[in-house]
Order: sequence, then C-alpha cells, then structure tokens
Amino acid sequence: MANGLFDCTGKVTLVTGGNGGIGLGFARGVAKMGGDIAIWARNEGKNAEAKAELLAAGAGRVETYQVDVVSEEAIIQGYADLLADFGRVDCVFANSGRASKSRSVLTLDSAEWHDLLAVNLHGAFFTLREGAKAMVKRAEVGEPGGSLVYCGSLSMFHGIAGINNYAASKGGMGAVIRGMAAELGQYGIRANTIAPGYIKTGIGQGDIEMSEEMKVRLAQVDAHFSAKTPIHRPGRPEDFEGMGAYLTSDASSYHSGDTIVIDGGSLIYPPYAF
Repeated sequence: MANGLFDCTGKVTLVTGGNGGIGLGFARGVAKMGGDIAIWARNEGKNAEAKAELLAAGAGRVETYQVDVVSEEAIIQGYADLLADFGRVDCVFANSGRASKSRSVLTLDSAEWHDLLAVNLHGAFFTLREGAKAMVKRAEVGEPGGSLVYCGSLSMFHGIAGINNYAASKGGMGAVIRGMAAELGQYGIRANTIAPGYIKTGIGQGDIEMSEEMKVRLAQVDAHFSAKTPIHRPGRPEDFEGMGAYLTSDASSYHSGDTIVIDGGSLIYPPYAF
C-alpha cells in the first residue's frame, strides 16, 4: 500500500555515514515510507545495528557496505556493488564527514587542511558525481529523476574562528550542489544541501565510562545552544526523518539548488537577542 505524498516505495537511497547520527535519521525517514536503503560506513557492527533498525522501521530492503569515501576507487566500486544488488539508485545523501581538529587559522597546517578536505569535499563530490552518472544513464533510457543531497552546516553562513578547512569544505560543496542542480535539471535530477544546526547525535549518551565532568560539560553545551535557539532544544537525528522522506520521494521533484536549514531557527536569531 502506498504511503501517500512521501511514498518512497521502490526507491533506493544511498546514505554515506548512515549507521548513526544525522545519516541514520535521514535513512529512518526513508524506511518509514517503505524505501530501500544502502548504507556506506566503515564500522561493521554499527552497520548491522542500523540495518536491523531500518528494517524494523519499514524499509523494503537494507544493504550495508564498508566503503571509505576518501578513496575515489572505493566509491566507484561501491556503486558497482550497489547497482549489482539494487539495480538503481534514486537518492544519494553524501553525509560522511569529520570535524576540524584545528582551533586557529594560524596553526592550521597542510596535513590537517588536506586530510579533512579529502573526506568532506572530495569524497562527497565523487560520491555525488557517481550517483549522478547512474541517474543520468537511467534518464537516457526513459526514466528521468533523482535526488542528490549534501550535508552542509551553518559554517556555510557564519564566520567561525579556527575551523577554516571545515567551513571551506561545506561552502565549497554548497557551490558544487548549485552547479549540479543547474546542469542536471535537464534529466529531472535535483540537487540540494541540508545545513544542520546544533544536533545531538547520541555520541557519549549511555556510555558508562563517560566521566561526571564530561556529562556536566555536555549539559552545559546543550544549555548554551538551546538558549540561543528560538526552538529551545538541541536538534536530534529524528528531526531529519521528514527531510529524508521528502527529498527521496517525488514530493520534492521541483525542489533543487537549495540549502535547507534545519536548526530550530538559530540562523536567523541575532546574538544580542533576548
């Protein structure tokens, strides 16, 4: 039975870094609407847990792959395996990435600069490029459509001291997404960026080895961001479920070239507001 406006039945969504956090939240939204899901992530144990959760949520089929998106060759092989298993891909969420280890532009060395860009910029680009190739090939035989999605951040808009390589990767891919939207629209393929605000991904929660000091610090971080967000709470992975269903389904078939901010309103909230 179809799930109505956000029906994902018969659609295949690839989520990189999809075994936890925002990626798993996005995938769970697709699963609840009956879609099929492929997860690329390196932790085999977490992949198995995510697969079980997504199947329980309603996914038609879930397959997991250990793909390192730093490697262009691994990405190309990953698509070969995915297409051999599913026969198609309808949505790609390039979500894999890491935080910057830098705290100052003055000490940001070349190793850290390039290492982060290898994942957040280059890996994301190659992931979306190869997904676009598969979608264009399908369009050329009479079935246009597809959705390319990148996980950006509020650093695309804000000047944030120290994490210049992180901001460069997010801003750079934002420009790439707009270029893809302009070029690939002729095939019915749309391309969009999701820009999350402060999201609690569950890291450290339930960890009995986490010190009391760390628990207090995390609570202080939550309180800090909640106070500066019009919706007074941190974001959660489940806040991305609806976006996963929307961007995978045909409901978003005319939505392209956008940066969709999911941040509880913090982007529009000035620092002096009270």
